[in-house]
Amino acid sequence: MKFRTEVDIYESERKIEVEDKIFSIGSCFASEISDLLSKGQLQSMNNPFGTIFNPFSINNAVKRLHDSDFYNEDELIVYDEKYISLDHHTSFDTRYIHQTLQKINSGIEQGNLFLQQAEWVIITYGTSYIYEFEPKQKMVANCHKIPSKFFNKRLLTQQEISDSIYDTIINLKDICKDQLQILFTVSPVRHTKDGMIENQLSKSKLIAAVHEVTNQFDNCHYLPVYEILMDDLRDYRFYKDDMIHPNFQAVNYIFDKFGLAYFSSQTKDFIKENFKIVKALEHRSDDEKDPKYIEFREKLHLRIEAQRKKVKHKVFPND
Repeated sequence: MKFRTEVDIYESERKIEVEDKIFSIGSCFASEISDLLSKGQLQSMNNPFGTIFNPFSINNAVKRLHDSDFYNEDELIVYDEKYISLDHHTSFDTRYIHQTLQKINSGIEQGNLFLQQAEWVIITYGTSYIYEFEPKQKMVANCHKIPSKFFNKRLLTQQEISDSIYDTIINLKDICKDQLQILFTVSPVRHTKDGMIENQLSKSKLIAAVHEVTNQFDNCHYLPVYEILMDDLRDYRFYKDDMIHPNFQAVNYIFDKFGLAYFSSQTKDFIKENFKIVKALEHRSDDEKDPKYIEFREKLHLRIEAQRKKVKHKVFPND
């Protein structure tokens, strides 16, 4: 007897290998997956613009990364004594214009170089809602806690969403490797501040547009991350205390599902061992001169060296 409706990710013919480079962009759930890829010592890069949620802003970020289009002073605004880009997350805000620009343009440079070598791109959309900054008549990625009176909030039209997704694919196909695979997901994090009905409408528009556009491309695929949390893990024990964000157990469950469908057997073994090593590295002793602890560290170092020999890129760089 089954007591839940399990949602599976269809197995991919093309597999993620240990040397593949994986670029991810989008909502905070994209960061969760990217963090696990990094923990597994795969080559990954996440959100060079910081966390962004809607397809229009993600497309803008991808286009600027594609063009290596640096920002200038005229594109920033000043609020609360900080220099701000409305295309970026608040983590880029600083009190000095040159520092903000340096952080922004360094991200564009690094992102452009990484994308040129990327075999995989994971895009996670969070919402269909967008805000227009009225003083500049500019659609923005982040409001930076600027008072709402300066913004006009609206839903992107279905055509705007589809056009953004299509343009994103075209720019990625142009800059990335020929064998590029693009994986689209819709974040399972509910935007409750929009309203529960409004959130459902927003997510539905994203899912419909992704399916409509990706069906036109052989190298684009939909990962049912939203459906796994909503239908498979439909229990609040899989959420953090805010009852909105998936907890550690849920994220790892989704990552395991993803790995079963997309990782090669070599990659699965590589990540599994690296996860064990990361956990072992967290172990500390009150007496670091204890012979048993020294032996433990020596054996752990040998395991790390064995992993390093399996790949060309650096793993466990801080060991």
